[in-house]
Parts: sequence; C-alpha cells; structure tokens
Amino acid sequence: MATEVDTWSSAAPQTDGMFSVDGNLAEANRSYSDDEDLLNEAEVNGNWTPQEKALHEARLKAKAKRRLRKSSSRNSTSESFSESGDVAGSDPNSPKGKVNINDRKSRTGKGRGLPKKGGAGGKGVWGAAGMVYEDEEPDARDPNYDESAQGDTVYAKVVPEIDEKELEKMVNPIVQEYFEHGDTKEVQMLLKGLNLGPHKYEFSSLAVSLSLEGKASHRELTSRLLSDLSGKLLSQSDMARAFDKMLIELPDLILDTPEAPQMLGQFIARGIADHVLPMSFLDCYKGKVDCEHARVALDRAAVLLTMKREMVRLDNVWGVGGGLRPVKHLVKEMNLLLKEYLISGDVSEAEHCLRDLEVPHFHHELVYEVVVMVLESKGDTASHMMIKLLQSFWKTGLITVDQMNRGFQRVYDELPEISLDVPHAHSIMESFVDLCYQVSVITKQLRDACPSRGRKRFVSEGDGGMIKN
Repeated sequence: MATEVDTWSSAAPQTDGMFSVDGNLAEANRSYSDDEDLLNEAEVNGNWTPQEKALHEARLKAKAKRRLRKSSSRNSTSESFSESGDVAGSDPNSPKGKVNINDRKSRTGKGRGLPKKGGAGGKGVWGAAGMVYEDEEPDARDPNYDESAQGDTVYAKVVPEIDEKELEKMVNPIVQEYFEHGDTKEVQMLLKGLNLGPHKYEFSSLAVSLSLEGKASHRELTSRLLSDLSGKLLSQSDMARAFDKMLIELPDLILDTPEAPQMLGQFIARGIADHVLPMSFLDCYKGKVDCEHARVALDRAAVLLTMKREMVRLDNVWGVGGGLRPVKHLVKEMNLLLKEYLISGDVSEAEHCLRDLEVPHFHHELVYEVVVMVLESKGDTASHMMIKLLQSFWKTGLITVDQMNRGFQRVYDELPEISLDVPHAHSIMESFVDLCYQVSVITKQLRDACPSRGRKRFVSEGDGGMIKN
C-alpha cells in the first residue's frame, strides 16, 4: 500500500485548472509501470505465489482502466462548462461545478450540451414555452376517431350517372308501367331519382318510340306525359333534340311501324300546340330535309296546325278513347260509329273504330245503343243490319258474353220508360230478341228474361168493366 501512495503522490499536477487527456494517459501508464516494478521486485524476493501474482495483475489493470475513465469524464465536464459560459477553472466539487440533475442538457458527454429538442422534450412536457397549439380537425383514419362524438353528421346521397347503354333498360319499365296507371307524377318522381345527366333528352325519344308500337291510348298518354314534364325536368331544347333524333331514325322505325311518319307528325303538332316544342321547330326544317319520311312527318304536322284557327290543344289528335276519357265522349263516339255503319254497312270499319276506342269494359254501352236504335227505327232494315253487326262482334270475340248480357239487361230494365216514347217497344223487343237467339248472339236464359206486356181483354161493354179471367 505504501507503494501505491508513493505512486499517487508522484503524479503530475494539474495545469491551468483543466484536465488533460494526455496527462491522464501518462499518469496511468506511469502508475502501471510502477506496479510492474513492484511486481518484479516481489518476484525477485519470491514472496508471491503464481495465483497471487495473476490476481494482483488483474487488480492493477482494472484500477488503471477506472483511472482512465474518470479522467476522460472530468475532461468532458470541463469542456461543457466552458461552452455554457461558466468558469472553466472552477472547482468541480463546489456547488456551482456540480451537474444539475433536473437540467435537460445532455449528460452523456456527447453533443454541444444544449437542451434536447430545444427544451420542448421530456416526460410530461407539452412543448416549448410560449408555443400555441391550434385546433386540429379529427382525422377519420385515426384509430381513436369517434364518429358519434363529432356532432351531427350529414350524409349526402350520391347517385351515379346512368350510362347511355343502361338508360334504355331503366326507362322502358317506367314507361310501360305508366301506360298501365297513367300517373305522370309517379313518372316524374322516378325520373328525379335517376341521374340521367346529358342523356335526359333521350327519355322523350324512347317514350315516343314505345308509344308508336302501342295503342292510340298509349300515344295520348305519352303526349300528356311530355306536356307535364316540359318545364320541370325537360326543357324545350331537350324536347326539340329528342324529336330531331326521331326524325333521323325514321327509316328504322318504319320497319316496325309503317305508319310512323304520320304518327310522328301528329306528335310534333301536339307538342307545338302544348308548348312542349318551340313555335319555330317546323321553320328550322324548311328546305333542309332530304329524307322522304321526315318530309311526310313534317308535312303532317304543318297540316294539323293550319287546320286550327287558334293555337289550342289538339286533344283529339289521337282520337277519343281509353278508360281515362269521359263517359259522355265515349257514348257519343259509339253513337257516331253506329250511325256511320247504318249508312255505309261496312262491318270491318265499325270493328276497327270500336277497337280504337280501347274500352272493352264499356262494350255493353254499344250493345245498349244497338238495341235502342232498333226499337226507335222504322222498318226491318236497321234490325237486320244490327243483328249482322252483333253477330260479327260475337264471332270475333270483340264483345264478350258478360258485356252482351249486361247490354240487353239494361234495355230490359228501362223498357217501361222506353215504351212511353215507343208504344210498340215490347213487341219489337220480343221479335229482335228471337232473331238474335236464332243466330246465336244471345243465350236462351237471356231470351227468356225478356219482359212481355200482358194483354187485358174485356168481355163486352155490358159486363160492367169486368176483366175476363
């Protein structure tokens, strides 16, 4: 131990209050050489065993390493003090020279000794002094995002735009259903739910094309639909664009509907009268049409428009028919049909006119009018012609058994009132019913149901007005 004390006392003094790394290394090497001299001296004297010798060498090496480590740490501490503005020669054992535990400066001996993260780091620290945080909007991709905590959420329905290929598939069922119920408001509601985009004008052309293949009532419904949609969902320019397309496609439409040019001309005239198409629609085509079928359609529209002195709705352009028409109009049309038949005698024309009315549920009115005309007519000519007409309608199935029975039964019920104007109504009725039964127009039960007025016979004037039993 005395040797170690001598070794420490012989160490070189500090210079300028700074620890020198070279001096520490020299001191460590010198102490290590002194220990080797002691070891050699002990070996010469022969006082240590080999185990003690190895243990002593290990202790000396460990001490040398610890001295070197301490000297290097003291050197770095002095450098950090000098950089921070403190006195470099101050005593490290003094309170000023001690390192503050709560200081955020690096104590690893590396770096410039400045605070980590500019003084904004450390546990429980929310940032540097004076830093102001702004409100951040919540991110929906955040795992902790709570949708219910964000207040009222507004969901916007996005309807994709319909492709031109899918337009026909979606519009055809809507138009076909409209032909059944005839409610334009429902069609308007369905179209609002579709994003037609720039192809919305094609709805008009598709509706007109489907009506050309249908009945007259379908065309009337289509004209009403275009009138109701004009100004709400479709503008006049959209309607004009649709009919321009129809005029171009007329050669293809004729293949399925030979009367397409005349029908399209009627649609154009009805559209102009209903203010669906602009008034200058026909003027735009004067002298500019090369297609023969298109010229026929435009000429048809021009003729219909010049027939009216004033621009009014061409309500009868498709005829008077369909269940949506008033009953008075249907009765009037059936009377005209029968009167024309009595003049011309053309059964096929009468059948065609009855089919155009498209009121199979109202055919009993035709039977009723036929019987009443026979009762009010003079002679047998009207009776035979009407039997021929009813027989034709019966064979073709245009008038069913139910409609035939209902028409005759109505006459049976009103026969007392008819007899006031026609005194011989009962006898005429009986003969007409027998003729109808002979040609198999009515059934036996209907013939037997015909009312007959009983004859009251008096015995004589002297019987006192007694009725003979």
